[in-house]
Amino acid sequence: MGVTRQKHAKKIMGFYKHNFQFREPFQVLLDGTFCQAALRNKIQIREQLPGYLDGAAQLCTTRCVIKELESLGKALYGAKLIAQRFQVRNCSHHKNPVSGSTCLLSMIEDGNPHRFFIATQDQDLSNKVKRKPGIPLLFIIQNTMVLDKPSPKSLAFVQKLQTNQLVPEYQKQSIVELKEKEGLVKQQGEKRRKRKRAGGPNPLSCLKKKKKKTQEGQEPSAEKKKRRKRKRNR
Repeated sequence: MGVTRQKHAKKIMGFYKHNFQFREPFQVLLDGTFCQAALRNKIQIREQLPGYLDGAAQLCTTRCVIKELESLGKALYGAKLIAQRFQVRNCSHHKNPVSGSTCLLSMIEDGNPHRFFIATQDQDLSNKVKRKPGIPLLFIIQNTMVLDKPSPKSLAFVQKLQTNQLVPEYQKQSIVELKEKEGLVKQQGEKRRKRKRAGGPNPLSCLKKKKKKTQEGQEPSAEKKKRRKRKRNR
């Protein structure tokens, strides 16, 4: 394994680990075309892939991929034997199997929650995978396995994250769970309590109190009239 190729893979793995939370063991979904290419080029996938990815890897496929290889007959019999050695992941096509490429695309829907790698030689499938952010793509070229560089879609997604314009689904769910744990999420039907605003003083209390005249200082009006009459008579 070339040193340059190993450094190239390590750099790409760092991108997916940091930005899309890929962790060991890495889940690698393989289709029939990848198994056939490995057989033709004498590549030991199980032994070589963990070393290339610099971490433990779980090789897996789906029932649809195996069914497709069975339907193609003797030409892909060796590829079918290789695929059958891998773990079989449950897909949604139990009763009505679909093509391997269609099945693998369905496994990475909704933001690739299981953090799958896709290993394929199918160019059409590869192009569709590249239209989805955060999905590492493996293929075989010149008798070696190659981890493709991040697609423009993945790079654009990360750029949006860095400018706080987008929050991935797994982070949204984590935020909701954290709020529920802290009791910050309001239950349905709960009435919002109104805050009492701090009011100013009562305007009536600001009025100056009138001084009360003492009873001694008050003279009845009848007494005043008598005094006035006496003065006139004099």
